[in-house]
Amino acid sequence: MLSTSLDSSLHHQEDHWIPLSDLMTGLMMFFLLLAISYMVKVEATTEQIKQIAVHYKQIRAELYTDLAQEFEKDLDKWGAELDMDLTIRFKEPDVLFGSGSSELKHKFKLILNDFFPRYVAILNLDKYKSSIQEIRIEGHTSSLWNNTNSMDDAYYSNMELSQTRTRSTLQYILSLSQIQNEKIWLKSLLTANGLSSSKLIVDKNGVENLALSRRVEFKVKTDAELKLADILKVIK
Repeated sequence: MLSTSLDSSLHHQEDHWIPLSDLMTGLMMFFLLLAISYMVKVEATTEQIKQIAVHYKQIRAELYTDLAQEFEKDLDKWGAELDMDLTIRFKEPDVLFGSGSSELKHKFKLILNDFFPRYVAILNLDKYKSSIQEIRIEGHTSSLWNNTNSMDDAYYSNMELSQTRTRSTLQYILSLSQIQNEKIWLKSLLTANGLSSSKLIVDKNGVENLALSRRVEFKVKTDAELKLADILKVIK
């Protein structure tokens, strides 16, 4: 009788272990499918990121080429240069503003009269227009400020000056008659950014170039970052 009771008990335990084994198998299958699904999603996302990177690189290359061809005969006489990162830099401070002033000099106005409508015409081409997120006007200063020995005071004063200068530049270019048909579009993209002495131009020894640090730059930012952010949100 004892043997019969023991057999019955073991059989009863087996009845409990079989469903538990099935449960573990089911969980393993669930996590396996979850892992496969995640891997497929990551692979798809990686491919999307690659496509955006290729598109972004192509857009930058084509835009650089178009800007270079358009302005190659003018950059030197304007005291300007075009970088591979699509920055157009006006680098002769004596042409831009008076010392400590945010009022555009007459020569700088003449340059903007010629430069900006042509610049807008390129950015407004169908192959670029939908990819542009921001057109930045950046004002930069040297680290110096007259009649102060405090680096902090110089930084704050230059910050205020660089901000008023970029705002003056923004107001002037938006007043140009040649761009009035594109004014609504431009107002949705243009920003004025005064950066004080936060991005100085220095030589190979790290010594500040005072003249080159005082500059105005036009930059184009594409929507590639936004598209990548949207893809990363999907992963999360």
